[in-house]
Amino acid sequence: MKTQVVATLKAQYPLAALLKAAGLARSTFFYQQARLARPDPHAELKTAITEEFEAAHGRYGHRRVHLVPSRKGRRVARKTVLKLMNTLGLVCKVRRPRRHRSWQGQTGTTAGNLLNREFGASSPDTKWVTDVTEFRVGDRKIYLSPVIDLFDRSVIAYSCGLSPSLELTNSSLRAAIATLPAAARPLVHSDQGFHYQHVTWRRLLADAGLTQSMSRRGNCLDNAVAENFFGHLKEELFHHTTFDTVEEFTAALHEYIDWYNTTRISTTLKGLSPVQYRAQALAA
Repeated sequence: MKTQVVATLKAQYPLAALLKAAGLARSTFFYQQARLARPDPHAELKTAITEEFEAAHGRYGHRRVHLVPSRKGRRVARKTVLKLMNTLGLVCKVRRPRRHRSWQGQTGTTAGNLLNREFGASSPDTKWVTDVTEFRVGDRKIYLSPVIDLFDRSVIAYSCGLSPSLELTNSSLRAAIATLPAAARPLVHSDQGFHYQHVTWRRLLADAGLTQSMSRRGNCLDNAVAENFFGHLKEELFHHTTFDTVEEFTAALHEYIDWYNTTRISTTLKGLSPVQYRAQALAA
């Protein structure tokens, strides 16, 4: 800022010469200097914004950061939070669009698209979605298979491994089934991957009394919530960090999913994390 430069140098050089070089009027200089001397009215808010941004590992943009003071009863305009974050140099890790590659295997006839893009759920354990995604660490690949509850978008169970095997998906489903209350019978939605057409997957569903649903071929939006979770995971954890070993990445993955469930603010869930949203709903 010109005023700050002139104020710094005026002890060494004539003020008139500095103002002329900076193109500042004398009255403007003294007005701006007086403003600089005043306490920053946003000092406390800047501290709160910085603390929240850093606690989220730089994964929050101004919309999520804005929810924090709002939840605590402090009325702050969203544009004010955006302006202060820009001033502080706090830049969220923006998600980049990526080309979708649809599965090229055989069209499945195991189950219809019963979910039909109805991604809302009025209670826990009524609609689940699942999928598999891949990460490359060095010359190795790691695969993740989560089961997500559409009620609160929580990852209720997951498995990861070095192979996209049947056991990868089956183990995450078994773990999810183990969390079910006695009377719960959720719809389980997936794409048409071979894991979900296989007899072992269908037997797990049948034995638990669960209903199967599958996306239409080449329609990633039929499973948009799972795709959205993978997008957040990769942008907030994977794409901006270098992992030297599979073990290092796996540890970070476990930590991220725990943070995602318990702490990460979701605008879809009224500014709450999945765990907070579920607890609030069940207490109502």
